[in-house]
Amino acid sequence: MQALTYHGARDVRVDNVPDPVIQAPDDIILRVTATAICGSDLHLYRGKMPAMKSGDILGHEFMGIVEEAGPAVTAVKKGDRVIVPFVIACGDCFFCQMNLHAACETTNPDRGAIMNKKSIPSGAALFGYSHLYGGMPGGQAEFVRVPKANAGPFKVPDTLNDEQVLFLTDILPTGYQAAVNAGVGRGSSVAIFGAGPVGLMAAASARLLGAEQIFMIDHHQYRLDFARQAYGVVPINFDEQDDPAEVIIQATPGMRGVDAVIDAVGFEAKGSTTETLLTNLKLEGSSGKALRQCIAAVRRGGVVSVPGVYAGFIHGFLFGDAFDKGLTFKMGQTHVHGFLPTLLGHIESGELNPEIIITHRLPLSRASDGYKIFNDKQEDCRKVILVPETAPQFSARPFTDAAPGTPGVSPLG
Repeated sequence: MQALTYHGARDVRVDNVPDPVIQAPDDIILRVTATAICGSDLHLYRGKMPAMKSGDILGHEFMGIVEEAGPAVTAVKKGDRVIVPFVIACGDCFFCQMNLHAACETTNPDRGAIMNKKSIPSGAALFGYSHLYGGMPGGQAEFVRVPKANAGPFKVPDTLNDEQVLFLTDILPTGYQAAVNAGVGRGSSVAIFGAGPVGLMAAASARLLGAEQIFMIDHHQYRLDFARQAYGVVPINFDEQDDPAEVIIQATPGMRGVDAVIDAVGFEAKGSTTETLLTNLKLEGSSGKALRQCIAAVRRGGVVSVPGVYAGFIHGFLFGDAFDKGLTFKMGQTHVHGFLPTLLGHIESGELNPEIIITHRLPLSRASDGYKIFNDKQEDCRKVILVPETAPQFSARPFTDAAPGTPGVSPLG
């Protein structure tokens, strides 16, 4: 089969690799009909995540048709159309029973050994996201093996096309969890740092939950312009405002700051010269610039919600400021499974339209082009969708609906 494989920083290739096979009784083999490039994939693409190996298959946002099911699979059957959460959870362990699927104890048992800390809690394995997260082949491929198929795959109705439901695999529940963790409710004010796909889904979710005022901070004006048009945010360009937190504070009643902040940027935020030097010397793993702005922008007693990925130590965390303001921090990988019924209902009702952020649709054979376009912010790229040429087509928009070269639409072949 064809699959996108990792060969080093900024070197990803569509290779011919062996087809996946059933390895456990509760596995399924999925024929992929649509997959996406996530902002988190760019950390891998840039060589920023440890424990990647040459030949690893990337991709954790994907969906498709069940091609084959192991003998113990009862939740789905051959021919079912499903989305697959990026988190691989067993559904039965202590944490899964608490609806904390990203903390699953059983699917990534070797994580402690990889980190040379045998006592470290494992957390769930993730598709296509390094051997630190289980080394599971990802879904930017024609086929993918999906373990724990009685707990993960989620059937979707044929009344909705792939693009409407694909983001249930990651960015929509991630943005929604971020808004829920932030305590967003009717009349809330919230600032979202980062207008990438997760930030946009957080804005959509905040509106759904009743937020009255949403500030959005980003370096790229085209992303801010879209967020203002789509979700009614107050845009702040980090390149034009050196201290966005001060702008936010000045715009809130009593200059108290917003009720909550969401850091949808993560550890690759463009930091200070000191942070850049420390990162290059491997003395710290993350920039704290976005978090410092979050701590500054939120009111006393407010909430800092962090869906953005972080790794290692952070320079200048300002823990004293967070303590003085009495802040609550909520963060971590997304517990996708528990949100799916609710979010699917919002999509079916038309309250959520996650597909509107898509700008680029490419065949899988052009996946490496998609990574470069997304990474370099070419052609005002917000989100790239990949479709295997051999897949049944469930997309709302075919590749051939515009002339070759039209921004955002790429012809098949």
